[in-house]
Amino acid sequence: MHIYQFMVVVGRQGDQLLTNEAGEITSHLQGMFFRTAKMLEAGIKPVYVFDGKPPQLKQDQLAQRTERRADANEALEKAKEAGDQEAIEKYSKRSVRVTREHNDECKRLLRLMGVPVVEAPTEAEAQCAEMAKTGLVYGLATEDMDALTFGAPRVIRHLMAPSSQNVPVQEFDREVALRELGLDDDQFIDLCILMGCDYCGTIRGIGAVRALQMIKKHGSIEGMLKELDASKYPVPDPFPHKESHEFFKNPEVTPSADIPPMKWTAPDEEGLVQFLVNEKQFNEQRVRNAVGRIKANKTKANQGRLESFFTALPKPATADKAKPKEDDKKRKAGAAAGGKDAKGGAAAKKGKFGVGGGKK
Repeated sequence: MHIYQFMVVVGRQGDQLLTNEAGEITSHLQGMFFRTAKMLEAGIKPVYVFDGKPPQLKQDQLAQRTERRADANEALEKAKEAGDQEAIEKYSKRSVRVTREHNDECKRLLRLMGVPVVEAPTEAEAQCAEMAKTGLVYGLATEDMDALTFGAPRVIRHLMAPSSQNVPVQEFDREVALRELGLDDDQFIDLCILMGCDYCGTIRGIGAVRALQMIKKHGSIEGMLKELDASKYPVPDPFPHKESHEFFKNPEVTPSADIPPMKWTAPDEEGLVQFLVNEKQFNEQRVRNAVGRIKANKTKANQGRLESFFTALPKPATADKAKPKEDDKKRKAGAAAGGKDAKGGAAAKKGKFGVGGGKK
């Protein structure tokens, strides 16, 4: 998702992506390089996790995305013919496609920067959740909230958002969320499935509020379906909620113990100049300046606090003194590890990845 974000936002003008003189797209590299450099300067230790092969359960979702992209391309051509600039920008963003080459270039860039790269067997969010649950990283930086469904203890949103968007970083604590919702782990997974995920369709008429009410009343999707008025709430066929639940609980991941020791090394300055300047036509002085700031931070002994990367929001005024942990959750913002747009996965072949924050 982060690669996609950079391609949609960085250096974009209308329907034109940022490119070099050879016409090669470079927005993903520019966004990745300078955003990662800023994290390293702040003392944050990122770990990037790329998607592997999409699970079979996700095939319908991928087919729908392909269809939507084709529709966007068709609408884009019509907008160009009509000279509708607003529509051109809208549909050009929807037609962006991240390729294997874009992924491979980002991996090469990160390794030259001295940043660990992990390749997940399937979904990046699932792999990141495994790493966070075992204490290998602090949490997941992702826009895909399926990360919480996979069991990630902490999810950080907007960490990789371009600074021009000026959006606050948010941290979600899974334990707090379950406690405040009054759900156990299995009920939370079923709630997330009802609200929409990549592996199962949704039931028309059941939104977030009604889904929570039904899970609390019936205890599970299975219990809910036994009493559901199908004429009022038509259930899609197929509706693989059991398979989706099992995948969220037991996804295919590489156990943390089997991941090679992660090391954050000094950036390869000449290697970065060769790649970014000589091959991709970046400004040499900007690249060397960024590398210099990263190297300067390497002399510091400890990992920096997340708040050094952004401005923490002030604690909101509240009359409810009985919920300090909830107030703290809303006030905090965090950093480090994850995947997609607002629901939860990844695929190296499809160009998505997660970002993990390494421990000291």
